[in-house]
Amino acid sequence: MSSPTRTPTGEADGERPGAPGPDPAVPGPASPAAAASAVDPVKSLMLIHHDLCADAVDPLEIAAGLEARGVTERTARAYRHRDVFALAEEMYARAPHTEDHVAAELHARPAAPRARGRRALARLFLLPLPALLAAAGLAAWPHTAGRPRLPLAAATGIAVLLALRACLRRGPLGSPFPAAPGTVAYVLLLLAAALYGEGLISQAISGGPDGSWAPRTAPLLALLASLVPAAACVRAFRRGAGRRLGSSRSLDDFAAAVWPLLLALFALYLCTLWGLLGVSAAALHQATGLLSAGSLGALLLLARLMVQHGRAEAARAALLLACAGQFLALASLFASRLPGAAALATPVERLTAVGGTGAVPALACSLAVLTLLVRTVPALSRASAHAKAAADAPDEPR
Repeated sequence: MSSPTRTPTGEADGERPGAPGPDPAVPGPASPAAAASAVDPVKSLMLIHHDLCADAVDPLEIAAGLEARGVTERTARAYRHRDVFALAEEMYARAPHTEDHVAAELHARPAAPRARGRRALARLFLLPLPALLAAAGLAAWPHTAGRPRLPLAAATGIAVLLALRACLRRGPLGSPFPAAPGTVAYVLLLLAAALYGEGLISQAISGGPDGSWAPRTAPLLALLASLVPAAACVRAFRRGAGRRLGSSRSLDDFAAAVWPLLLALFALYLCTLWGLLGVSAAALHQATGLLSAGSLGALLLLARLMVQHGRAEAARAALLLACAGQFLALASLFASRLPGAAALATPVERLTAVGGTGAVPALACSLAVLTLLVRTVPALSRASAHAKAAADAPDEPR
């Protein structure tokens, strides 16, 4: 049986348009080197991806890079290999290993056990710190009255934000990729809505705002406490994906093994967050907000995962969608007071009549979660996402 006809780049006829295109460094079909490439097709592929082969630390990095550049299982078979992983192993074995390459391998080795232990203890204390600071501020609140409450609230808020920033910079929740512009502002708006949003909606429906209303601190306290299970789930997902990346023999096998792990850890985090919401609501004698705060926590976790794996724009779009939904609900309530515009408030009033004031943020965040989840599962099921994140991840104990 004759072998499939290949282009000068080594691709089979009929390959999809996303596959790697021709490179000027590849010799033309009439040259003697081209005839050698027909006998040794991997050599031509290594010329096209010479930068990937030169900088790779292991074959898995080459496999992930090939996948990111559009090389599929069908392309690997055209190069006489059963899958992309086998093709990457041969490319890695044949690539020249320079001194810089050896230095990169040495740099990738884990730190000494004593140093890892010190970092683990530091992060073990750092993760629950935002919730502890918020709980301390809430415990001191009943013992203050009048003007001292304003400095207490300001000091508690600043301390919580600084601790939260430290949590998101180091350890399992840290990210080697920068967040998209506006992401932090959207997160702060959503947290402010969790504190005051339901009270403002209730005031707007009743004709206010008139006077002040108490913030709902129980959801925020539970969200801060959920940093610990969120970090555990993120770390478990990173380790599980790394093990599956090493044991899988094809990209399809890796994707089929990773997405159930992602959904299982996501469900585990949601159950833990709902438990924390129940505990904080009982301690502070407030409503639990299982739907509103639960959907917000799920959105923040998915957004963080996407930022960690270089998909910051998708995370920002989902956060913006949640903010826009709650803003439009409030805007419709206030716009309904204009002459002849009373019908604008009807959807929000009916929604709150059925599910309470928490139904508005719950619906907005749930739509954002579903939108982001549709993009998260396929994005994090790609080997290229984990190889890049693992190469650039902040140092953490293994």
